[in-house]
Amino acid sequence: MPEKVTKDKVLCYVVRDGKLLVFRHTDYSYEEVGIQVPAGSIRAGESPESAALREAGEETGLRDFKIIRKLGEAGYDMSPYRFEFQRRHVFHLELTEPAPERWDSQENHDGAQEPTRFECFWIPLEAAHVLQSGQGALLGHLYN
Repeated sequence: MPEKVTKDKVLCYVVRDGKLLVFRHTDYSYEEVGIQVPAGSIRAGESPESAALREAGEETGLRDFKIIRKLGEAGYDMSPYRFEFQRRHVFHLELTEPAPERWDSQENHDGAQEPTRFECFWIPLEAAHVLQSGQGALLGHLYN
């Protein structure tokens, strides 16, 4: 079995009118990738706050996000999908620009690989238990 690496990640709970901003990968089925919130790796020298704002923008195509607060940190073991332990910094974000109920977006990866295509949409917070890979673990902290 490969050695497990630890990576620092961010997760973004973007909430508006009692709904959570989520996306799905349009090149894969729900069975393969599920529904996710904007998330990703913290780059070298980058603060978790900066990474959260960058990832939210890269994955949704939107730009006007504001951090409400850091909700906490959670660990998640990605095995056996990937032998990686993720230390997740979870943030509550507000979107301060208009957005439709559903739209297409893509992450371009700075041209290093083919773009990843997404369909973004809003789901009621009460339905957010459907998030994949433990991404909903700190949703309850929105109410603390």
